[in-house]
Amino acid sequence: MNWPASVMIKEVGPRDGLQNEKVFVSTEDKIAWINQLSSTGLKYIEITSFVHPKWIPALSDAAEVAKGITRMPGVVYTALVPNRKGLERALESNIDEAAVFMSASETHNQKNINKSIEDTFPILREVVQQSLSAGKSTRGYISTVFGCPYEGIVHIEKVIRVSETLFEMGIGELSLGDTIGIANPKQVQEVLEVLLKRFPSDKFALHFHDTRGTALANILVSLDMGIASFDASLGGLGGCPYAPGASGNVSTDDLLYMLNGMGIHTGVDQEKLLSASRFIQDKIGRPLPSRSLQARGINK
Repeated sequence: MNWPASVMIKEVGPRDGLQNEKVFVSTEDKIAWINQLSSTGLKYIEITSFVHPKWIPALSDAAEVAKGITRMPGVVYTALVPNRKGLERALESNIDEAAVFMSASETHNQKNINKSIEDTFPILREVVQQSLSAGKSTRGYISTVFGCPYEGIVHIEKVIRVSETLFEMGIGELSLGDTIGIANPKQVQEVLEVLLKRFPSDKFALHFHDTRGTALANILVSLDMGIASFDASLGGLGGCPYAPGASGNVSTDDLLYMLNGMGIHTGVDQEKLLSASRFIQDKIGRPLPSRSLQARGINK
């Protein structure tokens, strides 16, 4: 196996994990949780989303959270940014990186952004260019890379087109999303074989939801193909409001356990991570799907 010596785990729980929760986690608890995450050794935390509060009420306190956290040196604090207005709020809140997002499938893009793919490009281009001008790094997300809840199969040509356009805008990394957790290892290999002929492996991260229990298997294939950056959500929190059937992201706890067992370096402390998982589980008030929490008997 051609596994990397080290992997960057990108924690998306405070944004992707909480965005679909019915229970509103208070601003104070969000801040306390992110501060716990900052002490685990994670080097990248997506803390919130600067979308309009009416679309994602769970993250309506984005500015307060971003301004309230204690920033650890060496940690990148990033946020999802939909447009110029969102970027202005994010820059006022001193984020380190702006993450833009769109879909590979037309219908999901319409549901998620309320615009066609073609109409989304100039909006994101403006965000990326202004973010770079402000000295902030940028990242892109493509949703529905491996399948769409509305259109089913998404042809690789659509993924290539969106990828090329986002890279041309100037993003530093592109996260490929299995939004509804439909991917299997063979499909992941086939998609990466095509994309890695066009772009370097260090330009990609993978973002797997664990709807059908295949996320870790898909990560193994990605590792073997040279990918060393993965999004994960503490405790397995997550789900997309505009993707029916999507469950949580791959659990950061479980991903870390696997990587540790494989001798792949992450720099993340497992015990501190589990403590942060227990904290957010208590605040949400329901057991989280993390197998690591189950194994410790602390997700009851």
